[in-house]
Amino acid sequence: MQLTTRAIVLTSLKYGDTSLIVKIYTLTDGIKTYMLKGVLSSKKRKLKPAYFQPLSQLEMVASHKNKGTLESITDVKVCYHYQTLHTDIAKNAIAFFLAEMLANSIHEEEPNEGLFNFLEASLQWLDTHGKFANFHLFFLISLTKYLGFYPDTTYSHLPYFDLLEGEFLEIPSLNPGLTGDDLKLFKSLLGINFDALPTIKFNKKNRQDLLKTLVLYFELHLQGFRKPRSLAVLNEVFS
Repeated sequence: MQLTTRAIVLTSLKYGDTSLIVKIYTLTDGIKTYMLKGVLSSKKRKLKPAYFQPLSQLEMVASHKNKGTLESITDVKVCYHYQTLHTDIAKNAIAFFLAEMLANSIHEEEPNEGLFNFLEASLQWLDTHGKFANFHLFFLISLTKYLGFYPDTTYSHLPYFDLLEGEFLEIPSLNPGLTGDDLKLFKSLLGINFDALPTIKFNKKNRQDLLKTLVLYFELHLQGFRKPRSLAVLNEVFS
């Protein structure tokens, strides 16, 4: 079946000398993996490798057989041209990290328009704003809304957050959790929007500690989740 869909690139892996295998989140079908034969050769001009950088926003014509095999792309164009995401060193590090987090977190081959629209809009926000040091932290917390484990804020006044249960408690449980200053910073990212991010002040250690906690939160709630290899690079950029 041939279709046209908006799409966001997650990962791109070289296959042989001239081909790529790319994992892409599509509006129409969720996660799909494509074989791009000969895309790295000079003769294959229609599909350019530059289109398939992490988090590129595309419109593409694709053929989906839906048989669990690699799919194919016949035509593609960029539907949002990033101004800074792939050229700013810090933003590029965030892009690689978030692309890997998304690839490790989303596995459904079914549409989720809410999630797709969130990804498009939030990445465009990152591209067009200059104060973004806490973007990836808020992005990950917001992402959990669409993955089914957003923190239960019913009792957010309580002094302990249980990472496994995803709720606030009066006293610590035996599960991994947050309390004290770490909890205060975590709470500061709940219930806000991207435009409020520049008003939240984290130091380097705060940011690294909370990022480590959020990755653990994903590990606890997603079966088979793999810690992203780009985490160390991201921490290095923000140090």
